[in-house]
Amino acid sequence: MLDFAIFAVTFVVILVGAVLYLYPSSRRASGIPGLNPTEEKDGNLQDIVNKGSLHEFLVGLHDQFGPVASFWFGRRPVVSLGTVDQLKQHINPNRTTDSFETMLKSLLGYQSGLSAGATETVLRKKMYESAINTTLKNNFPLLLKLVEELVAKWQSYPESQHTPLCSHLLGLAMKAVTRLALGERFGDDAEVIRFRKNHDAIWSEIGKGYLDGSLEKSSSRKGHYDTALAEMESVLKSIVRDIKGHGAGQSSFMDSLVQAKLSEKQVMEDAMVFSLAGCVITANLCIWAVHFLSSAEDVQEKLLQECTKVLGEEPITLDKIPELKYCQQVLNETVRTAKLTPMAATLQEVEGKVDQHVIPKETLVIYALGVVLQDGDTWPLPYRFDPDRFREEDSRKSFSLLGFSGNQACPELRFAYTVATILLSTLVRQLKLHSLDGQVAEARYELVATPKDDTWITVSSRK
Repeated sequence: MLDFAIFAVTFVVILVGAVLYLYPSSRRASGIPGLNPTEEKDGNLQDIVNKGSLHEFLVGLHDQFGPVASFWFGRRPVVSLGTVDQLKQHINPNRTTDSFETMLKSLLGYQSGLSAGATETVLRKKMYESAINTTLKNNFPLLLKLVEELVAKWQSYPESQHTPLCSHLLGLAMKAVTRLALGERFGDDAEVIRFRKNHDAIWSEIGKGYLDGSLEKSSSRKGHYDTALAEMESVLKSIVRDIKGHGAGQSSFMDSLVQAKLSEKQVMEDAMVFSLAGCVITANLCIWAVHFLSSAEDVQEKLLQECTKVLGEEPITLDKIPELKYCQQVLNETVRTAKLTPMAATLQEVEGKVDQHVIPKETLVIYALGVVLQDGDTWPLPYRFDPDRFREEDSRKSFSLLGFSGNQACPELRFAYTVATILLSTLVRQLKLHSLDGQVAEARYELVATPKDDTWITVSSRK
C-alpha cells in the first residue's frame, strides 16, 4: 500500500488525531515559516474551521508562506508541503505503511496490521494486490453488466430529462463494491440497501468527535453509529464464517483474504476498510469524470474515437483497458482537476530536510495535494480540464509521485479506475452527455472531494 495516504480528511484533527493516538510524542519544527497558534490550547484549529476545510486552509497558508509552511494543532507543530519539488525532497524511511489504513483503522478502533514489521507489511501489500487482481478478473462480466444496466436506464430517458449523477453513481459504486468485495449475498438489493444505510452512518461520523466531541455528547448519534458499526461487523464476520465453512471460492475480495490465511478479525477489519473507502472513492471518481465530460464535447469525441478504435462494437474487456490510454488521461485529469484527494499525511520518523528547513523527528507532515495539483508551475493552466496534459512524461511522473498511479496506487483507487473505465467506455459509445446551463459543481472537501449538491446532466442517443 501507499507509504502515505492519498485519501485524507478535511479536518486536520482527524489526520492528527490518528497519528497522535499512535505516536504520543512530538518535537517542534523550528525555523519553518508559518502561523503562530491562535489559541494556546487549540493552536490554529479555529482558523481551519473558519476556512471551512483543511484544504481551503492549506491553500491560504501556502499562498502566504510559500511551499513549506507550518501551523499548530494544539501545542504540536504541523508542516505542510505544497509543491512537487518539495515532495520530491521529502524523504521518510517509513515507506511500507499506509497512513490511510492506519488512520481509518485507529478511528474504528482496529489494530490488525498496525504494528507489523517491514517484511510483513510488504507481504500484505502483495497479498492485497493479488486479491484485487483476482477479484477484478473473476468478476469483470458482473461489473460490465452493472454498468450496462445503468447506461440502458439513462438511454431510456427522454432527452429533456435531468439525470442525477451523485445518486445514480453512488448506487453503482455500492453495488460494485459490495458484490466484488463481499460476495454473492449482495446480489440481493435489500442487502445492498442495508449496507448503504450502515455505511453512510459510519462514514458520516468518523472523526467528528475529534473536532468538537459532539458524537460523545449526543447519546442518540453515538447509539446510531455504534449500532451501524456493530451490524456491519456482524455481517462481515458472518461472511467470513460462511466462506470458511463452505471453502473459499475465487470470486470475492474476502475469499482471497480468507485464502491468504488471515484470521477472522483481520479479514473483517480489512474488508471493512476496503468497502467503506472503496464505495466513496469509486462513486466520486465516476461522478466527477462524467460531469467533466458533459462539459467538454471535444474530450467526449476523442474518447469515443479511442473506444471505437480499440473496442469496435464489442464490450470492453479487462485486457483491453491498458490500451485505452486517452481514457486513463481523462481519469488522471479528473482526479487532478477535482482535487479528488486533497491531502495526505505521514509521520516524520527520522529527522528530515526540505530545502533549508529541518523537519524534526515525529513531526506530522501534510502533503497538500489539493494545492500541488493546481500549482501552475507543474500544471500549465491548472484550472482547465485538459486530459492532453497527461501525454507529457513529466506530468505522468509528477502524478505518480503523488501516489495516484503506478506502483504506489492503492487498492481502492485502482478499483475505482477500473469501474470508471468500464463506465466511460460504455457511456460514450451509446450516449452524448450534456451539461445543464448555469450549473456549477462546487466541491465539499472531506475524505474525497464530493459535489456539495447533486450534479445533473442530460443525455441523447448516438444512434
